[in-house]
Amino acid sequence: MTSGPESLAEQATPTGAQFEPSLRPMTRINLHPIASPMPVGFFAVAIASVVVASLQLGFLGDDAHRAVALTIFPAFILQLIVSILAFGARDVLAATLMACFSGTWLASSLVLAIDPPSGTEVLGVLNLVFAVFALMMATIASRKRVMWVVLCVAVPRFAVAAFSNFTGATWLGYASGAFGLLLAGVAMYAAFALLLEDMRGEEVLPVGRLGPAHDAVAGDLSVQLNNLERQAGVRRTL
Repeated sequence: MTSGPESLAEQATPTGAQFEPSLRPMTRINLHPIASPMPVGFFAVAIASVVVASLQLGFLGDDAHRAVALTIFPAFILQLIVSILAFGARDVLAATLMACFSGTWLASSLVLAIDPPSGTEVLGVLNLVFAVFALMMATIASRKRVMWVVLCVAVPRFAVAAFSNFTGATWLGYASGAFGLLLAGVAMYAAFALLLEDMRGEEVLPVGRLGPAHDAVAGDLSVQLNNLERQAGVRRTL
């Protein structure tokens, strides 16, 4: 049996696949543990909410808008940093929440400081959209109970604030301020509980984690690395 030059060349020249090594044993994924940024994020929500609520409830003077704007502006910076760190910690839920809170504080502080034409109505649209956003986030955050409670309080707080902006009704402003103080209290508890947990390495105050959220804290390292190759930043596309 004879073979032509092409057949001999095919036999003499192995395919690239025969020499190409498997990339799986050569692949390494490096993780960089960080401290939880969430206490900072929730403390920022609490502090800014108290300041805005004080304005809405009439605790501050009528000319305090600019001072309030300057006071809540740092919440924008703090929560933006928290969002970036949360993305690095692979917690897209926390990162998205903190990023949107950050943008809301920035817009609110600018409108309060500059007082542009129709600024109150535009701020009402922002508050209403944020209330819808918080409601959507609450539907998927039920396994993180402490975050879920914060979102459940944020929904009426921003919804009532929106209608207060639209109508100018004084009683709606007072109601929004009351919800703001409630939001501050819940966020303060969340921040303190998560801070204690991170410092002591165990749950001290109840935070109500369920399902995967509980396994992420109580499980071993294999739980953390499960499906890691399919997560954003490792897989090829988002």
